[in-house]
Amino acid sequence: MTETTQIHTTPPGDGAKSRSPEFRLAADALRGLRQDLFHDAFAYRLLPRMRVDGPLTRRLPPRLGEYAGWMPHAMICAAALLTLAISAVDQGAWLVLAPLAVLPILLTMARPVGAFWLSMAATPLALPFGDQWGEWPWLPGSFACHLTVLTVVAVRTRPRTAAWMWALTAAYGTFAEALFGSGHYSTNTGPMLVVSALALLSVAVWHTRREAKQEVTAQQTVTAHERSRRTLLEERTTIARELHDVVAHHMSVVAIQAEAAPYRVENPPPELERAFVTIRENAVAALTELRRVLGVVRAEDYEAPDAPQPTLADLDGLLANVRDAGLGVDKTVTGAVRELPQGVELSAYRIVQEALSNTLRHAPGASARVEIGYVLGGLGLRIVNDPPPAPALVKPSPGAGHGITGMRERVSMLNGEMTAGATDEGGYEVAVFLPVPAAPASGEDDA
Repeated sequence: MTETTQIHTTPPGDGAKSRSPEFRLAADALRGLRQDLFHDAFAYRLLPRMRVDGPLTRRLPPRLGEYAGWMPHAMICAAALLTLAISAVDQGAWLVLAPLAVLPILLTMARPVGAFWLSMAATPLALPFGDQWGEWPWLPGSFACHLTVLTVVAVRTRPRTAAWMWALTAAYGTFAEALFGSGHYSTNTGPMLVVSALALLSVAVWHTRREAKQEVTAQQTVTAHERSRRTLLEERTTIARELHDVVAHHMSVVAIQAEAAPYRVENPPPELERAFVTIRENAVAALTELRRVLGVVRAEDYEAPDAPQPTLADLDGLLANVRDAGLGVDKTVTGAVRELPQGVELSAYRIVQEALSNTLRHAPGASARVEIGYVLGGLGLRIVNDPPPAPALVKPSPGAGHGITGMRERVSMLNGEMTAGATDEGGYEVAVFLPVPAAPASGEDDA
């Protein structure tokens, strides 16, 4: 049984030998030839309109811009007319030579590879109708026609297809000169191959540059997307760290107060003591779970701050530091000042901090205003800066450009609203509204 298995798994004869690299290279080349020039050779591929969003076409008037998309078609038609004029130079039967020289060029707009084969077939068909002692094996019209077809098809396909077309052109020219070129005054296979090689080389360079540009553009798009995602994740991580510190602080306070509460009452009833013990146990359990779940967002080198997270009460210290840095800033507070949830206070402080930092970076020398409005449904913030006094003389300091993203993340986390944009005076404005649920009335608490 073992021997039988070995006999069946071993390829018989020469099939067991691996193909040589030369054989594989030749097989790949023939496969490419069949794929490029024979498979779906007459497939319908209509020439699309040119994009009109380029640096030049965008500046055209709207009426003229509509027709700019047909520029490739117009250029091919112009080449066909030029070839028609060249074919008229020949002293042969012009009515026969003209269609043979023009139709392949026009066909490149619909069936590019088929246009190449039509041009190859039209070249020997035109010879009996041309000047008997003219150029060989390409008549003037056929020369211009085939050169135009090679260039247009190379633009519409790819460099490998252009290489195959040039090779077949060289083979035809060499064969025609060797067998039928004797007795004619001049042969033009050499000029055809040289001129067409230069044209196809230029098209290949154009293809390479376009593909490299597309690849760079795609890579830049991916890089920008990844950078935006990374910035978003970093900002969310920062917010999670801060909220972790805020919530952990509150849960610790609850646990400590629940443990100390029975000692504040003389002879507390057992039910009250058990209630406080339950509160403390739940607070400690919630704090442990919070540290276990949210603790993963901390970096290895992150240390929790010793002081509580900043609130709007610490805003004056922030404004003093900003003024020391050279930014003139005024603060206006409207409405009844009241204590807000610490998450709202922290986010409002960070938004003001980031907006003023952006002013320092992007509008050096300008002044800013911070407006805080306490309203019934929440907190309103408005940070606006004037344009820099001499924007042409002062070069702004470059920044990461993701401060607005971080502010939007904080506002979105609190279900708020935010607008940011340039003002009519040339400055910049950030307006934020953070909703705050209304505190329950005392009668509702008693109920």
